[in-house]
Amino acid sequence: MTVLETEDILGYPVTSDDKNECIDLILEWIEDQDKPRYFVCANPHSIQVAEKDRCFKDSLRKADLVTPDGIGVVLASKILGGGIKGRVTGSDIFWGLSKKLNECGGKRYFFLGSTEELLGQIREKMAREYPGIVVAGTYSPPFKLEFSDQDIDEMVKAINAAGPDVLWVGMTAPKQEKWIYTNRDKLDVRFIGAIGAVFDFYVGCVRRSPPIFQRLGLEWLPRFLQEPRRLWRRNFISNPTFMCRVLREKYRLQA
Repeated sequence: MTVLETEDILGYPVTSDDKNECIDLILEWIEDQDKPRYFVCANPHSIQVAEKDRCFKDSLRKADLVTPDGIGVVLASKILGGGIKGRVTGSDIFWGLSKKLNECGGKRYFFLGSTEELLGQIREKMAREYPGIVVAGTYSPPFKLEFSDQDIDEMVKAINAAGPDVLWVGMTAPKQEKWIYTNRDKLDVRFIGAIGAVFDFYVGCVRRSPPIFQRLGLEWLPRFLQEPRRLWRRNFISNPTFMCRVLREKYRLQA
C-alpha cells in the first residue's frame, strides 16, 4: 500500500504529494476490502473553525487523506520549511478520480447532499460524461443544523442498500466532515470524499474561478465578489488569523 508524505500544518497532517499521487492512492483504497477511507480538504478557514469545534478538529486530524485546499496552506508550508508545492482541491480529486474510474469501468458512486433537483442534474451529467461509472444512488438530506438519529439512520440505510464503492458528501464544511467522521464505521463503502461546493461546480450552477485566478492563488477573489456576505469572514478574519498563527509557529520553531 502506497503511503503519502505529510507535514504538520498547525497540528494537521496535510499531504505534500500532488493530486495524481493522491488519486493513485485512492484507487488502491477502492480496491482494498479492509475499511472505509475518507479524505477532507484543509484551508485556513477550516483550520480556524476547527480550533473551536472538537468534533471538526478530530474529523480533520484523523482523516486518511488531508489535502492542501487553499493557497494559505501552501504559503504556510513554505513559511514553515515544508514541501507542499501546490493546492489539491476537492475538484481535483473528484474529476481526476472520475476520469480514472470511468476508464476502468464497473465502479459505483453515491452522492449525499444538496437538493433533489441538483442531484438529478448530477445523475444526467455523470451518465453523459462518465458512462463507465454507475450512479448507484443519491440522497438529499433535510436542511437543518443538526440531524436526528432517525435522519442519520435513513441516510446510512440508503447508502448501504445502494452498495457504492465511492460516497461523495456535499453538505458544506464542517457538517460534511463531522458527518463522515461520526458515521464512517456504519458505511459499507471503500472511499468517502468531503467535497462541498463541487456538487454545484460540477453541474455549473456555481462556477469555479477562471484558471488564471486558480494559478495565481486568487481563486477566492471572484467567489468573494459573487458572495461577499457569506465569504467575508473567511477571507478577512480566518485567513489573517491563520497566517498570524503560522508566523508565531515559525518563530517558536526558530527559538
